[in-house]
Amino acid sequence: MDNIIQVKNATIRFNIASERIDNIKEYFVKFIKGTLRFKEFLALKNINLEIKKGESWGIVGNNGAGKSSLLRLICGILEPDNGEVIVNGNISPILELGAGFDGNLTAKENIYLQGALLGYSHDFIKEKFESIVDFSELREFLGMPIKNYSTGMQARMAFSVATVVEPEILIVDEALSVGDAAFQRKCSNRIQEMLKGKTTFLLVSHSNKLVQELCEKAIWLRNGELVMSGDSSQVCAAYEEYYK
Repeated sequence: MDNIIQVKNATIRFNIASERIDNIKEYFVKFIKGTLRFKEFLALKNINLEIKKGESWGIVGNNGAGKSSLLRLICGILEPDNGEVIVNGNISPILELGAGFDGNLTAKENIYLQGALLGYSHDFIKEKFESIVDFSELREFLGMPIKNYSTGMQARMAFSVATVVEPEILIVDEALSVGDAAFQRKCSNRIQEMLKGKTTFLLVSHSNKLVQELCEKAIWLRNGELVMSGDSSQVCAAYEEYYK
């Protein structure tokens, strides 16, 4: 199988203010004067990863380990300061709740907006509209501004739009951890169906159980470094043992 995603010696570097600044005015005054002090923070350090078409990977690690940064790197939202990322396929991402939604628009309007952001035509979304709504189980709330949706409802809608067709690459960051258990099972079943169709799947989750259920392989990040990669059961077991 050919690699669909390659991350080669990738490093992401952020500069964060190293002194306390009480308001935005003080920040800009210091910035203009050139007296603002920064501290370098490496979100990812020389990450190497090869993912083949149809594989399912979980990404585990504590808060601040670099999990979401890695997903954003693969999606092209972040550029590496060193190294490179090669992606040979279209990505359907669910990176954070509400991303791509306009809170002042209704859920119905946001379905078309989210579809457009994913590269779907208006006619295609119109054709798939009923199946999106049916899967989300939110038909009675379509006329409500999405800013009034709960986090679980937003996750339902985002997942329903992103998976209306089988994407080449599906990337999910924690969205499956919200909502009720029944809908989580429904999402898991759809993901497993897509994996049979050779969708490549990446999942960030704090639930090792979910990672092992949906992902054959996993990587463990700690402080921006890749600690371990391989079979998801072995990686999750090592991760759990380390933090006992």
